[in-house]
Amino acid sequence: MLGPSLSLILSHLSFKNDSIVTEKETPVLNGSLDPALEPITVRVACADDVGYSKTITDEMEASAKARGTGIAKRSPDYIAEKICEGKAVIALTTSGAWVGFCYIEAWGHGQFVANSGLIVSPVFRKTGVATQIKKRIFDLSREKYPGAKIFGLTTGLAVMKMNSELGYVPVTYSELTDDEEFWSGCKSCVNFEILTSKERKNCLCTAMLYVPEKKEKLPLASSPGPALADAPKPAATSGTTLTPAANEQVAAQSKVLQTMRERIAKMIRF
Repeated sequence: MLGPSLSLILSHLSFKNDSIVTEKETPVLNGSLDPALEPITVRVACADDVGYSKTITDEMEASAKARGTGIAKRSPDYIAEKICEGKAVIALTTSGAWVGFCYIEAWGHGQFVANSGLIVSPVFRKTGVATQIKKRIFDLSREKYPGAKIFGLTTGLAVMKMNSELGYVPVTYSELTDDEEFWSGCKSCVNFEILTSKERKNCLCTAMLYVPEKKEKLPLASSPGPALADAPKPAATSGTTLTPAANEQVAAQSKVLQTMRERIAKMIRF
């Protein structure tokens, strides 16, 4: 945490050159300026930012170890590739100090997109910059892959809350991409054995999904418009029955999803 001096920060957002700029009043602490209170710019990363790749991957690994959670490891070269492709968002101070980062991965021939590797330097945590990065990478994903489903796997409650506010919903792993390359990326996670032992049906991470087609709001059932009133009834599924084992699995998945929804709803209230 940055300490009691945060009460002196006066923050507001402005947009300039497709970037979010967080400007803050910079107080003097013990006779010197606090570097964590410099203005911060959140923008799409470019080739000039490749030099931050090693810093980013080092912090990803250190953060995962500190939390005691798993994370799919990425090399500096992989991060540099994402930066050069224009599939990453970076946050920097005006003096060039690295603040935070996130990148895009596409799977299943662009049908699924993941916003991966969200990380913030410890000095700048609890300042709201993670939310700004998350929102910008989400918007960038929608720009580059407008029809794709956006998903995430996370153990972090803060990320779950940000995802929920963007329109994600908790889902079972079966609704995520079946791209083998994505799942092979989990091999470097300390929890990979748990994932494989459960046949990729679940793990310690919570799966969340944003589906563009489902974001359109329909008229309320209490006041149905023509679209609802005239909608044909779904065709009967003749001869389709579930085995007792399948029924138990569906019931178990429904219970898991309901628990996740209640957990996220509780976080949003606070």
